[in-house]
Amino acid sequence: MTKPDLIIFDCDGVLVDSEVLSCRCLSEVLAGYGIDLDLDQALDLFLGRSMTAVRDHYEAHGRLIPEQFSTELSAGVRAAFLSALCPIEGVSSVLEGLQIPHCVASSSDFDRVSFSLSLTGLAPHFERRLYTSQMVERGKPAPDLFLYAADRMQADPGRTLVIEDSVSGVMAGKAAGMTVWGFIGGSHYQSRDGKAILHDAGADRVFGRMAEFWETDR
Repeated sequence: MTKPDLIIFDCDGVLVDSEVLSCRCLSEVLAGYGIDLDLDQALDLFLGRSMTAVRDHYEAHGRLIPEQFSTELSAGVRAAFLSALCPIEGVSSVLEGLQIPHCVASSSDFDRVSFSLSLTGLAPHFERRLYTSQMVERGKPAPDLFLYAADRMQADPGRTLVIEDSVSGVMAGKAAGMTVWGFIGGSHYQSRDGKAILHDAGADRVFGRMAEFWETDR
């Protein structure tokens, strides 16, 4: 693909450097319910997944998650984001230069995505072109969300480029018949071999800096 008709960006870990913050919050909330989950485990199990996926995982293992889980986690994440959330370095320049239709498709809920983009000054680049797991029956790694976003943007999935940082996101994009570039510039990949992880998941290309967005890999 030389130039796609549509670019779909994941939000967490691609537009904003949020994955460590949110996974740390998840560990803290689950600890309050007597569930031990360290940061590395949270990243391995739930990177790019929705709160519903977290609940389903533990219920499948016989651990019921209290009703207030979503509310507690959202409050903790909001506080952490207010304190420390930053945009991914260089992403503003990429977005400012885009002459191609683009949108966001995220496993996070709509309010969190809107809050993250507003807080980091990225919201004007997307306006209301935000699609989240709440809008489809199955979240990532199923292709539903990406197909929904492409449909709403009136784009051919085969002419769509996805930018993702998680295994589940890469799998979802490939299942949707899209080209997927894996991005490993977020702080959650500082001590992990993101290139191998996302290549193994099926990414067509993996890159580590937004300054390299349009560079051809040698």
